Amino acid sequence: MDLKQLAYFVEVVERGSFSKAAVSLNLAQPSLSRQIALLEKELGHRLLERTGRGVNITEAGLALMSHAKVMLNAAEEAKFQIKEMRNDPTGKVVVGLPPRVSMGLCVPLIQRFRAQWPNALITVVEGLSLSLREGLINGRIDIALLFDPAPTPLLKYETLMRERLMLVAPASVHLPKQASLPMLKDFPMVLPSRPNPIRNLIDAFLLPKKIDLNIVAEVGAVHSALALVETSMACSILPESALNLGADNPKFSFSPIGPPAMWNQLILAIPAARPMNRLTTETSKLLRGLDFRNSRAPSTP
Repeated sequence: MDLKQLAYFVEVVERGSFSKAAVSLNLAQPSLSRQIALLEKELGHRLLERTGRGVNITEAGLALMSHAKVMLNAAEEAKFQIKEMRNDPTGKVVVGLPPRVSMGLCVPLIQRFRAQWPNALITVVEGLSLSLREGLINGRIDIALLFDPAPTPLLKYETLMRERLMLVAPASVHLPKQASLPMLKDFPMVLPSRPNPIRNLIDAFLLPKKIDLNIVAEVGAVHSALALVETSMACSILPESALNLGADNPKFSFSPIGPPAMWNQLILAIPAARPMNRLTTETSKLLRGLDFRNSRAPSTP
């Protein structure tokens, strides 16, 4: 069967009339009617019945409709895959990054992407891991980096990095080489508010151990918590990479927590059911090769 005739048939059915389909296809209505008639002649069945208000699809037309969409989709997929074999892929990929990751990763990611695929477009969407996860599930985002996302069969996860959580205090506070879990109760704390993944991780780790923190303030992001620590208002519990977000001359001290240690994970996430095209596959390789942690990060004491 002629794929163009199938496409015309589907358009007429979905528009509900020959006249509307002709306008949509930018085709003269007599030409459209002739193509449908040729298709009906080839199949030996009437597919559509004209009415005063448009068309009604026949039983044979319904049978063809399901097959037509499959064939047209398969043809588009084949065309797309052949185009993807070009050395210089085109198209668009949408990448989701948490703000803390984007601060260190956005510039090198876009620079390397543009150097490798100058005819393709990359869109970077910033947001909390929870909203980025939802964007992956509903199809608005192609690939994302997430902190400790909740499991779901709708997404595939790959751990790229684990980092230890630290007790961060104003520079005037003397901390031991390692902060025990019971010690955490002795400090006034400013923490990211729920549903921040760092806060979720802290709660999931400490609440079963009946360690109630003295929380004096909650903020929307990790960098805000660090800024408040630098003003000597309170302490915080933050990932080691978050210490890069402070000033060039840090005004805080820090100590790893444990034992047992608390770790958070940076996850590469892609939709499980959506096939990855070449551009998405290559962008995921690019993300695996980048480290968002700034080179001026203080070393663990």
